[in-house]
Amino acid sequence: MSIVFSRIRAFHAVAAHGGFTAAARVLNVGQPTLTVQVKELEESYGVELLIRKSRMVALTETGAALFEITRGIMTFCDEAHELLAAHGQSTIGQLRLATVGPFHATEILAAFNRDHPGVQISTLLGNSERTLRHIIDFEAEVAILAEVPDDPRVIMIPYRTHRVVVFVNGDHPWFNRKSVKLQELADQRFVLRERGSTTRRAFEAAMQDAGLKINPVFEIESREGVWKAVERGLGISVVADFEFVPHPNLRTLEIQGRAIRTQYSVAYHRDRAHSPIIKAFLDTVSEMKAGFAKAPVKRQRA
Repeated sequence: MSIVFSRIRAFHAVAAHGGFTAAARVLNVGQPTLTVQVKELEESYGVELLIRKSRMVALTETGAALFEITRGIMTFCDEAHELLAAHGQSTIGQLRLATVGPFHATEILAAFNRDHPGVQISTLLGNSERTLRHIIDFEAEVAILAEVPDDPRVIMIPYRTHRVVVFVNGDHPWFNRKSVKLQELADQRFVLRERGSTTRRAFEAAMQDAGLKINPVFEIESREGVWKAVERGLGISVVADFEFVPHPNLRTLEIQGRAIRTQYSVAYHRDRAHSPIIKAFLDTVSEMKAGFAKAPVKRQRA
């Protein structure tokens, strides 16, 4: 037989405060309710816990022994309340962020950390398919990814959209050009990320829609590896414009005639929508998006 907590709490309050009236006041319940709960506790075990003396009560030997136990129970309850209240009022704990790259992750995490310095942050890096898997498998609280199929378990919030551009090294004939036609890319040797890469999928889809094929001669999992390969002249590549890091021997070119874009989103598991840390992270994302909307648009000179 399992013990009913409300009856234990009623007994403890009466024993601790010396009577039903005082206990009812502390628990903010009616005195008849406490009387019934203590009586049910006694009857369910066939014991006498309290000796009623007009407005006062006295503990029996069994009642005194139980009171020693309930002291510990109520202490643990108070500690549990304090722990939960602390976590609810000030965001603390751990945030695991899965991301396709460091660029958006660092700008969001910097803002999040300023507001919530008590949260320990760790990151998991991978392509969009792996990043989505981290959310589905509860290996991360939130994720930053792009262009993945809809999954009913995952909620996606659009964050930012970026253009896909080509980049070449200083020895390439296109180094001094500002743009290139989509058709010209079919004849080039490409160094690309693995097939789960967002940028690669967007680029290949655009080429396929135009009836063009590409010639990938190297496939490298790391973004840094792709850049190093292009710098060494092993081929050319594509990158989301915001990810490109200026380099004296590398240059980006716009793609004419076709706007190839990638949509980056923040994701979290639907079953974890109640998490205070996830809510705090989403608040940071919302504030940053509002800041983007207010930022003045930079116009290029004609």
